[in-house]
Amino acid sequence: MGQLSKIEDEIVELGYRILAISADRPEKMRESIEKHDLKYTVLSDSTTRAAQAFGLAFRVNDPTHQKLLEYGIDIEDASGLDHHILPVPAVFIVDTAGIIRFDYVNPDYKVRIDPDELLEAAREVRSEPE
Repeated sequence: MGQLSKIEDEIVELGYRILAISADRPEKMRESIEKHDLKYTVLSDSTTRAAQAFGLAFRVNDPTHQKLLEYGIDIEDASGLDHHILPVPAVFIVDTAGIIRFDYVNPDYKVRIDPDELLEAAREVRSEPE
C-alpha cells in the first residue's frame, strides 16, 4: 500500500479516489498508515468477508503459516483472528457507474502492480468514454 502514495496525487488529479482494503485489524492498520504516511482511505477486512466476496481469499496452510512466523510475520496478530485467510493482492479501477474498468490480480503476493503501470491504466480508463 505504501507504493500507492508515490502516485496518489496524480491519481487524485485524474479525478479518482483511492480506497484500500487491508486484512489487518484496525489497530494494525493505523500502524501501517502512520509508518507509510498514507493519506488515502484504508478499510479493515480482518474477517476477510470482502476478500472472500471478491473471490480473492486463500487459506494459508500450516507449513506456510509456520514459515511466516519464522520470518516474523504473524497473520493471527495482524488480523486478530485465527482463520489463516489472506487476500490475493488486487487493484481495481471502477468508474462512476460502478463498472470495473481495469483490474490487476496476481496470486503471487510478492508481485504487486507497478505504480507507473497503475497510473497509466488510470489515465487510459479516464480517457475512454463510459
